[in-house]
Amino acid sequence: MGRLDDKVAIITGAGAGMGRIAAIEFAKEGAKVVVAEYVAESGEETVRMIKEAGGEAIFIKTDVSKTEDVKRMIKITVDTYGKLDVLYNNAGVVAEMAPTVESTEENFDKTIAVNLKGVWLGMKYAIPEMLKTGGGSIINTASQAGERGTPNVPAYSASKGGILALSRGTAMEYATKNIRVNCINPGLIATPMMADQLKDNPELREKYLAAIPQGRLGKPEEVALAALFLASGESSHITGQVLVVDGGMEASSGIAP
Repeated sequence: MGRLDDKVAIITGAGAGMGRIAAIEFAKEGAKVVVAEYVAESGEETVRMIKEAGGEAIFIKTDVSKTEDVKRMIKITVDTYGKLDVLYNNAGVVAEMAPTVESTEENFDKTIAVNLKGVWLGMKYAIPEMLKTGGGSIINTASQAGERGTPNVPAYSASKGGILALSRGTAMEYATKNIRVNCINPGLIATPMMADQLKDNPELREKYLAAIPQGRLGKPEEVALAALFLASGESSHITGQVLVVDGGMEASSGIAP
């Protein structure tokens, strides 16, 4: 028996990084996985990996910032599998790093549209389908940048802080309807996006490692397993919460032992 047997799960941004690993893990645990991804080649590769491992998945090209794309994503999922049990709003961007004054309006609009509006759209159109079958689990990827002062990513920080507030409010709206809404706050995770950021920058890598009490970057698998827990019945009495996966960063005073 898998932890997600007979569950249908949509994972956005599942073409790479934490989303891809989560899609693979969900499928291993018995879920029928919908890989929602903007980059078709990446999304199709995730589906191929799942099927080669004996799992079941389909790919839907999706821009989570577009209403029609999200509505289509939900419709195809329900038309294909008959229901929707889990929505993992994982898609996100960090398009620009600059102080508030130097940030561009274009970047701000794009980041809010993908990171925050995309989560809202996903919940807006997923919840009615979940209500039809007695409930479901929604997992939204937030960030420590939404909880703590993080310089040079104003749009990103605003979007992730918004996700936290939006998730808590929505959790309260549907708590009696058996729809749970929780967030994951990943810390510094060894994803391809992180690899690009640290490439040829050993000083930044050392700075990041020094900020993590465990002394290492997190693994995408560690975030995926946290999402798996929130998607499963094991977390049935948990809603409106933030699960931090960061090697101790948020708990730390920043003072070395």
